[in-house]
Amino acid sequence: MNELAVRLRSTPPKAGRTRVIAVDGRSGSGKSTLAAELARDLNAPVVSLEDLYGGWDGLEDGVDRLVADVLAPLSEGRRALVPHYDWIDGTWKEPVPLDPLEELVVEGVGAGCARAARYISLLVWMELSEEDRKQRALERDGDIYGPHWERWAAQETAMLARERTPERADAVVKP
Repeated sequence: MNELAVRLRSTPPKAGRTRVIAVDGRSGSGKSTLAAELARDLNAPVVSLEDLYGGWDGLEDGVDRLVADVLAPLSEGRRALVPHYDWIDGTWKEPVPLDPLEELVVEGVGAGCARAARYISLLVWMELSEEDRKQRALERDGDIYGPHWERWAAQETAMLARERTPERADAVVKP
């Protein structure tokens, strides 16, 4: 079992009865890969902020949706309705229901923002050089992501300058 999964299980739940592990980092840093590994080890679902952003200018709005639509309801013992944005169609699909549970993996840029921190039991920051991140992201999603790389990176930079997420992380992972 991943060491981070073991650490999560030793922390108290902060979202009602749910322990949330947030995997944050800039685009292409390996968040999705680590989140999938944690989900397997914990037998827990993953909420990806990619489903919550609502488009290329939606980084901040995605974090707001994470807090309002997912973390706050779970903390109150209620079913969350996880938003789902279709990047191809540019439309919102039916939200995915998520009942209160013991463990949840949240991954994406902004997952560790201060406004989500009260619900997070363990915050992980993924650290990778810009050159490696860009190469990975464009190999994965180049046709779709390439024209928007700089636009998205500017949002990340602004958020990180304010949030200082790497400094608040419980663990830093360098893939």
